Amino acid sequence: MSTLTKPNHIGRKISCIRELRDMKQEALAQALGISQQTISTIENSETIEEEKLAEIAKALGVTVEAIKSFLEENMISYFNSFHDNSINNGHFGNNNHYTFNPLDKLMETFHEKEKLYERLLQAEKDKIEYLEKLLNK
Repeated sequence: MSTLTKPNHIGRKISCIRELRDMKQEALAQALGISQQTISTIENSETIEEEKLAEIAKALGVTVEAIKSFLEENMISYFNSFHDNSINNGHFGNNNHYTFNPLDKLMETFHEKEKLYERLLQAEKDKIEYLEKLLNK
């Protein structure tokens, strides 16, 4: 069953909050003193021990309750209604006002990855060309 269909999938909630905080898995891993692979495992886990969840919440700058009550489906309306500070309720630990559209952010990330892929592909083509020149000599 997909994690998107499980509303209480705590790992997916952590992943969404981390992404909304514009934090990479590596940065969260470093803050917690664990590996990026462990973060990946956590984000794929349906449940997490309370002690570990508290550590993650602290590293993300949110409360445990904010993670537990986070609803991915409400993310867009949550950010679109950020005009009212009372919505924040202190769950995110500060009064950041996010003014980005999550879909725009998603597309921006996609384009960045696409550019990276193109650069990596070009680097591989350059390597092949160089190796072919060496073979022909």
